[in-house]
Amino acid sequence: MSNRREFIGASAAAAAAAALPFPAVAARAPIRIGAVLPFSGGLELFGNQAKIGIDLAVAEINAGDGILGSKVELLYQDNKTDPKTSVERTTQLIQREKVIAVIGPITSSARDAMLPTHRRLKTPLLYATNYEGGACDRYVFSFNTVPNQELEKLVPELVRRAGNTFYLFGADYVWPQKMFEQAEALIRSLGGKVVGKEFVPFGTKEFTPIVRRIEDSGAKVVLKALPGADGITFIKQAEDLGLMKKVTTGFLGFAETYLGAFGEGKGQNMWVTVPFAASIDDPKVKDFVARVRRSAGNEVPISHYVMTHYNAMKALQAASMKAGKADRESLVNGLEGLTLGIPTGPMTIGKADHHVTMSMYLARTEGAGLTVVQAMGAIAPLAGCAKK
Repeated sequence: MSNRREFIGASAAAAAAAALPFPAVAARAPIRIGAVLPFSGGLELFGNQAKIGIDLAVAEINAGDGILGSKVELLYQDNKTDPKTSVERTTQLIQREKVIAVIGPITSSARDAMLPTHRRLKTPLLYATNYEGGACDRYVFSFNTVPNQELEKLVPELVRRAGNTFYLFGADYVWPQKMFEQAEALIRSLGGKVVGKEFVPFGTKEFTPIVRRIEDSGAKVVLKALPGADGITFIKQAEDLGLMKKVTTGFLGFAETYLGAFGEGKGQNMWVTVPFAASIDDPKVKDFVARVRRSAGNEVPISHYVMTHYNAMKALQAASMKAGKADRESLVNGLEGLTLGIPTGPMTIGKADHHVTMSMYLARTEGAGLTVVQAMGAIAPLAGCAKK
């Protein structure tokens, strides 16, 4: 009798177990990554470009094995182009959402505001915007250009093509100020002269007086560091007032998204130095552009902000695989000294300064895009880290 009861009990237990969900292996929790970017406040042009690159990278990672077998969950936050909001959003992502890294922001003021939080909470910040240099910290990695990578070929080309008298004009914040410091030294070393320099606050709408001052200065070259909607407004007004026919413009921080906003036929023959152009005649670049088009649409401009943010996300995956773990400190260790294949060739993250060596291109605006004039090869960054 006891044997019969044991058999019935075992059968009942087996039936009950069969009725329950029975995964072979428990599903791995997703790896959470945060992104703090401007989707409002004046620089959403750049935030949207960054998102295109991040989304493509995440889709490709998750279509494969994820990161060490776990899918990636990307959590976006709008910092409204505001430093205080940036701190609030990154704190929320790290403490409440438990992200292992944050990608973003765009402005230097937002990055500098966020850095103490990242340092205190020991969470890496992957910064993929061109900037003035000097953000050197264990928990910060820069995936875009610093001044020497953008200026050292551009300024000599402007002198050669247009003349050696420069007017420097930009927004009144740290990136244009630092860019112009280095530009001035380079101009002087080439025997040139800065005949005017001025900065305007964000939100400036009327540029006619500045256009007149540039004309009166006799400058042959305008070096412009005025991002976002303000830069678009300036070029439109400069075109309407005839300035663009009288000077050659070097556009610092240029992105191909600008050209559609200037108006048909405007903003032509401006000179730039960039780490990527959608028109580069290389199979890997063409393949990258095709993948972006499939994911974001054929009409979306593809600037270097798309690629650098894509690179940052791919580097995060590669660093985790290198370290064998996906946590904050392992990610930092894995990123240091990492070499990664990107659409334009190899990219190497400095082990000490956390800035990238990558290929650069001299180009000019033509039609709705950029025409590459010279592939300049890999240029190492002068990161501006303070010597210890």
